[in-house]
Amino acid sequence: MLFSDVNFNVEKGDKIVFLSRDPRAMTALFEIINENIKPDSGTFKWGVTITTAYLPLDNTAFFESDLNLVDWLSQYGEGNEVYMKSFLGRMLFSGEEVLKKVNVLSGGEKMRCMIARMQLRNANCLILDTPTNHLDLESIQAFNNNLKTYKGNVLFSSHDHEFIQTVANRIIELTPNGIIDKMMEYDEYIASDHIKEIRKRMYGKN
Repeated sequence: MLFSDVNFNVEKGDKIVFLSRDPRAMTALFEIINENIKPDSGTFKWGVTITTAYLPLDNTAFFESDLNLVDWLSQYGEGNEVYMKSFLGRMLFSGEEVLKKVNVLSGGEKMRCMIARMQLRNANCLILDTPTNHLDLESIQAFNNNLKTYKGNVLFSSHDHEFIQTVANRIIELTPNGIIDKMMEYDEYIASDHIKEIRKRMYGKN
């Protein structure tokens, strides 16, 4: 059992980090709300004005081609070459780099491409499964700055303490016995003795 009794509403301005002792829980939830897998039970519904962009944990299938970065990104939105290069530039691709073939990219370069693809969609709700995986410090900082000023909702998971602390204003922890849902900063959440007692009860063990 990865999680059960999950019930929450996302409000305007919420930037929610999802936590669990089992990292598969967040991936399963994100795959469900993006309709890639079906839950054992329960339903969810997006607001009529919500548009989503999903950054999955496994992006392998997106890069099984010999397109260059500009042509690859052009598959996911309208605009000329200069427009596509501007999105790649936000994720620190410059000069001849944008002409590299996507099937030879490193893990970090692939993640930066996926973030550029997501930004191109101009969605008002971002779903990010461990987005700092494979990214170097400069790339994390660039993405972090974008998210801090982003006006829409963010639902994400991460192993990066500083990234969570600077982006999230709400914590939802998924457990086998329900959720813990708190409007607070991450540092406050992990330091709270009250939260530690709740977590012990929810997981049924220390």
